[in-house]
Amino acid sequence: MNNRILVTGGTGYIGSHTAVELQNNGYEVIIVDNLSNSSSEVVDNIEKITKIRPAFEQTDCCDFESLKSIMAKYSDIKAIIHFAASKAVGESIEKPLLYYRNNIVSLINLLELIPLFDIQGLVFSSSCTVYGQPDELPVSEKAPIKKAESPYGNTKQINEEIIQDIIASGANIKSIILRYFNPIGAHPSAKIGELPNGIPQNLVPYITQTAIGIRKQLNVFGNDYNTPDGYCIRDFINVVDLAKAHVVAIDRILNKRQKTPVEIFNIGTGQGLSVLELIHVFEKVTGERLNYKVVGRRSGDIEKVWANPEFANNELGWKSIETIEDTVLSAWNWQVKLNKKDKNG
Repeated sequence: MNNRILVTGGTGYIGSHTAVELQNNGYEVIIVDNLSNSSSEVVDNIEKITKIRPAFEQTDCCDFESLKSIMAKYSDIKAIIHFAASKAVGESIEKPLLYYRNNIVSLINLLELIPLFDIQGLVFSSSCTVYGQPDELPVSEKAPIKKAESPYGNTKQINEEIIQDIIASGANIKSIILRYFNPIGAHPSAKIGELPNGIPQNLVPYITQTAIGIRKQLNVFGNDYNTPDGYCIRDFINVVDLAKAHVVAIDRILNKRQKTPVEIFNIGTGQGLSVLELIHVFEKVTGERLNYKVVGRRSGDIEKVWANPEFANNELGWKSIETIEDTVLSAWNWQVKLNKKDKNG
């Protein structure tokens, strides 16, 4: 096949898993990442899994000239998957300008460069945060976009609008927007997984770091929500399943199977699981007791959301297949391996 795919943020959590799946499907991967929340060692680990080393360029996607030179260097890039973004809800509330600069400027740069290099399309990493607290559950792609609960969520809404506006203006660009629900887990090889710098902003790495003793306690933000057990409900999707959706989307763009210039798909399991239920699954599959404490609600958190993935299942031809038990266990295996590595230096 030898189709070149540029993956921005490709050493990050979802980006690295997607790079693996792309290479497993015969694509040539060029990773661009500024390593602000990842490590260049991820490139080595992708190679260990696939036996193929992706090209890697360390740069910031907000740097237009640097991006342009990379696209010129790797001629004949067929499509781009754009992950590179700041992505923590809580941090975005504290540092909104960082989020608006990183997340919006990087996309604008790519959209300006795509026509210059005859790139066929863009797969955009979006989020279920664009739905806010949906009126109906499960939430479909037809649900109204609501006022964002955080600057992070707002950047996803704005970026979706930018993509749709530039294509509506007549630009020769195709795009598939994937609205993720809550990716968790790690590659079954335990060679790549979620590795946040500093204190985790996401639930599962905080769970695994607490269980292994890196963190003293997991703070659970609120148990007084209007849900069966009072805890927030999310649609937790295996990161490898999510990565595979990007491969399907790239194939759809390159083989000209899109029915409209912009297509939007929910990427989730269709099952809602509360934070407490996830903790119980973790304790069951690992045999580890988790030290957690319920504290006050956190600003920006949605009460409950899970996907209606039927459109992605039927039209995109993608479906999540991994169980929540295997997914949680993969996250734990990844944490155990990281801990052994740290002890051994």
